[in-house]
Amino acid sequence: MLISVLPVNAKDDVDIYDLTFDENWATPEIKNDKQADKIQEFQYDMAVAFKKSNYDVELMRNNEVVVVTIPASQLFEPNDTTLTSLGETLLKPFLRMIKNPGVYKMLLVMHSDDTGSSTYTYNLTRQRVNAIFDWFDENGSVDYVVPYAMGETDPVVDNNSVENRKRNRRLEIYLIPEQTMIQQAKKGRISISQNR
Repeated sequence: MLISVLPVNAKDDVDIYDLTFDENWATPEIKNDKQADKIQEFQYDMAVAFKKSNYDVELMRNNEVVVVTIPASQLFEPNDTTLTSLGETLLKPFLRMIKNPGVYKMLLVMHSDDTGSSTYTYNLTRQRVNAIFDWFDENGSVDYVVPYAMGETDPVVDNNSVENRKRNRRLEIYLIPEQTMIQQAKKGRISISQNR
């Protein structure tokens, strides 16, 4: 994936809500090797913890970004935009990240299959990601949470079977190191409070 990067002098004045998904995914850059090593180690441990809890997990951007994928069918009823109780249960572990402001930037990226028009799939993913964003807002701070509705535009597999369409309907949660984590890495120890 080709990612555009913001000019160095522009980063401090940028509102993360004004950035494209690619710009948010690529920033902030971690340039110091010792900080990067510490962050990669922490993120690996975070990925393992989510994997042990049966989440679908991937490491990206040189192992600095954790991506957790949750099937839309576990969050919403078909064609619905109200979070299910199972959906709320699956999202609860992520509250820890937003209750520690500045440690992570969290991108919520909702996807659909290609059933229906592009307008329908976009509106469905927009309403669903907004419902998830609102749930996080009700349960913590959303200062570092950015929602994206992708509609049908980024399938993981061809939409040529019921099972494949089910795989394409998903929420991806990107856990991207932010300035507090970078500063902690500089000091040699990264931690996220359990009880905030």
